[in-house]
This record gives sequence, C-alpha cells and structure tokens, in this order.
Amino acid sequence: MNTLYFAPGACSLGIHVLLEEIGAPFEAKQVNLREGAQFKPEFTAVNPKSKVPTLVREDGSSLTEFPAIAFYLAATNPQAKMLPEGAEAMARAMEVTDYAVATVHMQGFSRIFRPANFAPNEADHEAVKARGAEIYAKGLKTLDAALDGRDFFAGSYSFADMAPFYVAFWGAERLKMEIPGRLAAHYAAMRARPAVQAVMAREGLA
Repeated sequence: MNTLYFAPGACSLGIHVLLEEIGAPFEAKQVNLREGAQFKPEFTAVNPKSKVPTLVREDGSSLTEFPAIAFYLAATNPQAKMLPEGAEAMARAMEVTDYAVATVHMQGFSRIFRPANFAPNEADHEAVKARGAEIYAKGLKTLDAALDGRDFFAGSYSFADMAPFYVAFWGAERLKMEIPGRLAAHYAAMRARPAVQAVMAREGLA
C-alpha cells in the first residue's frame, strides 16, 4: 500500500485527490509544516528534501516531486484511466503540470507567501510579493487559455487536472481572488467531484 505524506492545503492536495480518484488503498500521513516537522529526522529519513508531497511505495522506496508522483500513479493504475492517451495528450499533461508547479506555484505563489526565500532584506519583501502576484495572476490566465475548447487540460479528466486544481484552490480560498472564467469552471467541476470532496474533508478544508 502506498503512503502519502501531505500537509493540509499544500501542493500535496493534488496528489491526495489523484490517489482518491484511483481508488486503490493508501495511507495518508500529515506533516505539520508550520511546526517544522519536515526538517525532523523522522521525515528527512523518508525525504531529505524536506517537502511534500512524498509518496512511499509498497517496496519502501520514496518518490518525490509532484509531476513525477502524478505520472507514476497514473501510469501504474491504468484501470483508473488517469493517464492521457496518445503522445499529444500526454505532452500537454506534462506541460500543464510542470507549468502549474514550477511557475505558477514556485515562482508566483511562493513569492507571495515566502518573500524571505527570495530577498533576505525585509525592506524588499513587499516588492517580492507584488512580483509574485503578477506571476501568479498571469499563470492563472495562461491556465485559463489552455482550457479553450475543452473541459479538462488533456482533453479528458486525468492527472493533468491535479496541479491546476491546487493552484486555483490557493487563489480562490487563500487569496480570495476571482479566478478566470474557464479555470473557475474547471475548479468548480473539481470541487463537485466526490473524490475531491472526500479529500477536502480529510484535510479539514471543506
């Protein structure tokens, strides 16, 4: 059985939803990031990168990084049909996942909530946050455009929808901002899914 190490409302939310959608048994272990549990030996023995999501597989090996975990889970659970079919759809799935994680999250949202990671001088933090807000807003518009003519990012529902979901969640619920139309519709459709509702309740986000 797989074990997911997660933090409520963190980027691990997308992997948590994917595991719920797949339907195979898994264990979810919460990591208290605010208390620094990710830096303690109990967790660094599992993931020395000190970050979530982390997936510990049945053989005891750890898999890290959102795109890698999402692809692995979709590829190893073909019955769930979470892996896009065909080279084009697969490429689009990887494209949107990487963009949501590496740009919208790490370059945009991270500047808003962790400005000290980008500028040691506190006097620069407001400028860092402002730049993060610009990157984040542009990122949501880019994700919105990627939904032109489709309901899901790879054409049909797949692992490609997980990373855009968590970055939209941050905008809608944490920043209380208006999400662009097509992305807002995607977010609403995700929130209506039973698997998403189950995960939101489990993480105390409902």
